[in-house]
Amino acid sequence: MFNIHTLTRFQQLETPFYYYDLNLLGKTLESCSAASAKYNFHVHYAMKANFNPKVLELVQSHGFGADCVSGGEVKAAIQYGFDKSKIVFAGVGKSDKEINEALDRDIFCFNVESVQELGIINNLAKAKNKMASVAIRINPNVDAHTHHFITTGLEENKFGVNTWELPAVVDALKKCDSLEFLGIHFHIGSQITDMEVYKNLCIKVNELQQWFLDNGLAIKVLNLGGGLGVDYHNPDENPIGDFESYFKVFHDNLDIKPNQEVHFELGRAFVAQSASLISRVLYVKNGINKNFLILDAGMTELIRPMLYQAYHEIENLSAAGRIENQESRIKNEEKNILTLDSGLFTRTKYDVVGPICESTDCFRKDVELPESFRGDLIVIRTAGAYGEVMASGYNLRDRVTSVYSE
Repeated sequence: MFNIHTLTRFQQLETPFYYYDLNLLGKTLESCSAASAKYNFHVHYAMKANFNPKVLELVQSHGFGADCVSGGEVKAAIQYGFDKSKIVFAGVGKSDKEINEALDRDIFCFNVESVQELGIINNLAKAKNKMASVAIRINPNVDAHTHHFITTGLEENKFGVNTWELPAVVDALKKCDSLEFLGIHFHIGSQITDMEVYKNLCIKVNELQQWFLDNGLAIKVLNLGGGLGVDYHNPDENPIGDFESYFKVFHDNLDIKPNQEVHFELGRAFVAQSASLISRVLYVKNGINKNFLILDAGMTELIRPMLYQAYHEIENLSAAGRIENQESRIKNEEKNILTLDSGLFTRTKYDVVGPICESTDCFRKDVELPESFRGDLIVIRTAGAYGEVMASGYNLRDRVTSVYSE
């Protein structure tokens, strides 16, 4: 992904910054579009993963809808040209103000997460003399086998309606005359790479769909959420997710009724590999038991490793450039083996840390890298999802900036 030209360009820029490979993002979107079109599936982009303006423009240009979890995201979706008939609004704690603004924009659907919320949306819609389309987010109690901080489909999680509450949901829907029931919605977690998990979800969805039919409610939309994972360990070998296998699982295992729509809400799988966090080494602290690379980026720029113990590949771009330059020079010399500076290939284990006044401000421990020096450019890969959007101004830090591929 990175080369000498990239290194030269980055050396002229102030760090830290997020670097977006818009070409890779475009290829990823095309791959998803082609794979979902085989089955006429509808895909909404989960905006919480990344709402960088150029990212939103590119996603919208490929015809995807928007999955929003706040009033601000609904506004941004409209601002960046997403079709309001493709905007869904989820979230366990929608405020009255957010609901009213979404009603004013005539969005496609509210994904509702409690019986009480049904009544609130109904009353607010009635006051505006509007009909609000709703889908019921159900907690299917399916284990996503992912990190416990990003699982969302178990009974212990705050999200969705539990199955034992469904009779009350049906009663509420029959009483709410300003609501149009569209269907049922699920989202069991993030960074899921085991397709068996989605097979198990399909079994639950089929059972629940039949339950609704038995209780007199037809389902127009099955919304299966998202959660498809990416390869954090091998970003160059697997830069684009396996959309083919993902959508095929649902096609093969869902009981899809005639004229029924199947919707998905993908975020991480779209954007994760398209961005890297670029930082500089401020200081090298070598000790007896530990060596530290202290970067100018920290948990204020990328909090995932500290919050989720998330893994990111870390590379020394400057060291790679030194090695590439040396190898290129050697190839042009007659006795190249004698002129090779073997010191360039010395590798050292470092704890790669940030400058924030918190002990948890560590990207990874014992990372084996070429010998590194002050001023070296460090690349933290697969940072396009939940990276820039979760950046903060803690310690009164300057907000991280963005740079885009040429």
